Amino acid sequence: MRAHHRIVLLTDGHSTPFLAKTAISLLRYRGSDIAAVLDRQADCQNAAKLFSVGGDTPVVGSVTEIADADALYIGIAPPGGRMPSEWRALILEALERGVDVVSGLHEFLIDDVQYVDAAEQSGAALIDVRRNRHRSTATAWKPIAGNVRIHAVGHDCSVGKMVAMLELQRGLAAAGQDAEFLATGQTGIMISGRGVPVDCVVADFVNGAAEQLVVDHANHDFLLIEGQGSISHPAFSAVTAGLLHGCAPDGLLFCYEAGRTKVKGLTDSMIPDMKQQLEVCLSFANLRHPCRAIGVAVNTRQLTEDQVDKELRWAEDTFGLPACDVYRTGVDRLVEASLSLRREIVSQ
Repeated sequence: MRAHHRIVLLTDGHSTPFLAKTAISLLRYRGSDIAAVLDRQADCQNAAKLFSVGGDTPVVGSVTEIADADALYIGIAPPGGRMPSEWRALILEALERGVDVVSGLHEFLIDDVQYVDAAEQSGAALIDVRRNRHRSTATAWKPIAGNVRIHAVGHDCSVGKMVAMLELQRGLAAAGQDAEFLATGQTGIMISGRGVPVDCVVADFVNGAAEQLVVDHANHDFLLIEGQGSISHPAFSAVTAGLLHGCAPDGLLFCYEAGRTKVKGLTDSMIPDMKQQLEVCLSFANLRHPCRAIGVAVNTRQLTEDQVDKELRWAEDTFGLPACDVYRTGVDRLVEASLSLRREIVSQ
């Protein structure tokens, strides 16, 4: 992707935690590059009041309010991945001003003739993060000694797998370790500038795309691979399976949201037993490469402060692994678990 340092996040009329998770993550992990949030309907002046993150980043009603904007990022991830029709004028306005437009939705900008014409006339770029040309199957690449791969899996979609990996990368880096975050979804790619949008890769090539991602970055001591979907999700288990074999992890980090019992997007489906899910993930991963679980990242956003410690103790007793909420309690225990895994592998 092109490097952008004056980004306007478009969430117009959709500025909720459920829909605007892309914008929220970009504010958190690329805050210095975010010039503004565009929401004509917002009744507040800054991102902190709109999203509880982003500090004094202004909320504006038009891209014209940011004279030096270099990109408009689509900041939402709605069900079905389609662009709100009322955003067309906002996107065209940005393109006509020569501002790049970056989208992670399934509906590609490049397929819209009016957008293409506007971009060609102004010199702006249309960047569809999910658009890809991965057309290679996996080769069962033999992992390089010393290159430790840790992969996040979860009990459902949108439980914090990306966040856990990003925070673990920060923690390992602070400990002086060479750790690289590898994105497998649109928001992670927007944050890091690279990765594989596995949910938009042809099924036969998901394993190969994940494999190539780790091969390309095998010079790092730690590779922290973002997870997608859930091995038990009736709609999205395929990407989970492809990643488990494609990246050949040495360790798994299990992620779950405390209090969530029903499958996201399928409210009639209950989430299966979490311990069973982790066992299935480990069995599946070990068919490809020796792998063990190293820790649990618990999303406690629905819990009060008094409930967090109780939940973490329950997770540790249930899974027999160190547990934390990467925001509320930090990642120190997961950093130590990662270092322990590396010492174990290197000594073999």
